[in-house]
Amino acid sequence: MARKSILVVDDEKSQREILEMILSGEGYDVTTASSGEAAIKFAKEKRFDLALTDLKMTGMDGIELLQHLLVLDSSIIVILLTAHGSIDSAKEALRRGAFDYLEKPYDKTALLETINRALQRLDALDTEIISASPKMESVKRMILKVARSNSTVLIRGESGTGKELIARAIHNQSPRAQDMFQAVNCAAINENLLESELFGHEKGSFTGAHAEKKGLFEIADRGTLFLDEIAELDVAMQAKLLRALQERKIRRVGGTHEISVDVRVIAATNRDLRAMVADGRFRDDLYYRINVLSVDVPPLRERREDIPVLIDYFVKKHTRNTSRLVRGLTPETRKLMIDYSWPGNVRQLESAIERAILLCEGDQITIDDLPLEVRQESRPVAEGAFKLPPEGISFEDVERDLIMQAMAQTDYNITKSAKLLGLTFRTLQYRLEKFGIKRPEGKKEAQDEQGIK
Repeated sequence: MARKSILVVDDEKSQREILEMILSGEGYDVTTASSGEAAIKFAKEKRFDLALTDLKMTGMDGIELLQHLLVLDSSIIVILLTAHGSIDSAKEALRRGAFDYLEKPYDKTALLETINRALQRLDALDTEIISASPKMESVKRMILKVARSNSTVLIRGESGTGKELIARAIHNQSPRAQDMFQAVNCAAINENLLESELFGHEKGSFTGAHAEKKGLFEIADRGTLFLDEIAELDVAMQAKLLRALQERKIRRVGGTHEISVDVRVIAATNRDLRAMVADGRFRDDLYYRINVLSVDVPPLRERREDIPVLIDYFVKKHTRNTSRLVRGLTPETRKLMIDYSWPGNVRQLESAIERAILLCEGDQITIDDLPLEVRQESRPVAEGAFKLPPEGISFEDVERDLIMQAMAQTDYNITKSAKLLGLTFRTLQYRLEKFGIKRPEGKKEAQDEQGIK
């Protein structure tokens, strides 16, 4: 494992030398800078895991340096060293994104414990999110950046991309990590029960309410509440959620008094909320309230570098869970899985691996162990005739998958995709509407006027 790199910034030479001696002795790769300006120059040339900076320095102070470093690399961890008289400034630095501060004079043990605690947070994030692609590394950096804030976060991405995993990672990297993380799928609970689930209820407030119940806002007090599939809330519940976010107070169903809560809300959706706002199906004021910070999770087909590492991770995970002696995949099976489009994203990939391990008769997963929709791509049509397998297929799933592949290959241009599929423009446009296929958020509109809008 590569050594962690630390940037030490102090305008006093003796302090820099002491810190360099201590940290180098612990095996860290240490670079020292005598000013904030010099530190910025080093940070532009090399990536550092952590910066240890004095708060009061000639020229640029520690808080100004903190802001510059976070702009250059949002994932860098910054710890400040401060004299007793500067405690208020150090606390202000925490609000601006610093990890922690140490009051002078500090001892070696306290210094190393704080640094170790900070770096463990980085290691934990790498363990939580398995990836090798630049796009997911960018998501990791965004997680570390938004985790420092207390603002609401909106996570956007297709079903199966791991939005709850991202939400948990934000919580685990935040100052609320020691408190509760609560998750609720807004689409999975009857709308008549969802208000009670979120805000709680008083005894006797409705039929079946035999006892007082705390809602998730109360249970997650001082922690994080994750609202998955927030687009599925009806308009009445949207209004009640907006009030809770604005006032930081809730009222139980059947209750008469308000309860103050300190909860960070993270919401997620696989739908286009802006389009829903335009159609009047989602409140614009709630949209802007939950979309203070946003994280966009790319689909698996746009980060293919992650597929091999995810395959290896899930094979180990499910082999261990089932006590099967599966050592891996045959080369042709691995190639097929890497080339497959994975419309169901990471969730579909994990499910395919779990199924294959349960069905595998040898010590390697073969193509025949994979689900039909994945195997289908490995068997080209012979002599122009598609061979229907004995177990049958889901025609709509195959059709949707082919359309998704064509759209991805043509950067979501309907004209070009229709040509690939042998369809007319109008026919493909109808099928896109039928399956609810839209351009992923963040992609620019196609130059061709017939591209997806």
